[in-house]
Amino acid sequence: MAESVVLDPVDLHLLRLLQNDARTTYRDLAAQVGVAPSTCLDRVTRLRRSGVILGHQLRLDPAKLGRGLEALLSVQVRPHRRELVGPFVERIRALPESRTVFHLTGPDDYLVHVAVADMADLQRLVLDEFTSRKEVARVETRLIFQQWDCGPLLPLGAPAGPGGPGGPVPAKGDAARPGAA
Repeated sequence: MAESVVLDPVDLHLLRLLQNDARTTYRDLAAQVGVAPSTCLDRVTRLRRSGVILGHQLRLDPAKLGRGLEALLSVQVRPHRRELVGPFVERIRALPESRTVFHLTGPDDYLVHVAVADMADLQRLVLDEFTSRKEVARVETRLIFQQWDCGPLLPLGAPAGPGGPGGPVPAKGDAARPGAA
């Protein structure tokens, strides 16, 4: 298990701002946090090197890409053995419809978030890519009506501040819309 990194209030403020808009310039970040741009650059570099910042992602609207139906597939694999788990996960991750794969405890082994064109496409995916696999014992499908992003992820015990509990700050252009990811 990875060790926690000690973060001070300036680090926390930078993380809140970057989680809200990762494209913010170092000059703008520095002005909002109250440090010099060179200090801001050094701090963000340290946060990257320490593994706190994992990367940057471009978010796309699945509906605008012809994948307007999203679902969660609960998958049970039997037998649940390492030699089957690795190839199963790699195959599911390689599917263009797969958005996220979670390995779980409990009655289901995996939760897979998928984005497809329509109900027929979802049926094809479930039948051809999941239930046709010999290790898949069961698949349960739940459609996603709508989803929302929550506030920034901060360490336990960090002060709420902007975007904390009681007032999540939506990312620029974010709206409560189906498929917002």
